[in-house]
Amino acid sequence: VGQALAKPVNQILDAIQQTLASTPPELAADILDRGIVLCGGGAQLHGLSDVIRERTGVECVLDADPLRCVVRGAGMALENTLLLNRVAMA
Repeated sequence: VGQALAKPVNQILDAIQQTLASTPPELAADILDRGIVLCGGGAQLHGLSDVIRERTGVECVLDADPLRCVVRGAGMALENTLLLNRVAMA
């Protein structure tokens, strides 16, 4: 299973590193202070937060309810059209 997931996990790690590298300094400082919170089904991969922490140097934790976290966020975006428009334009 580990070998099958190695490529997708490396793609996730590369995407995180690219995102952090292109993040404005003020936002990057917040991320370094607060860390990364993983959510969604993939976030539940055993050891993923540890690998992200090791590769990026940024604290990384799993949300208490990672599956519902995604649903709650989507619901908030749908209820707030300004937020939805901002996300859609990104």
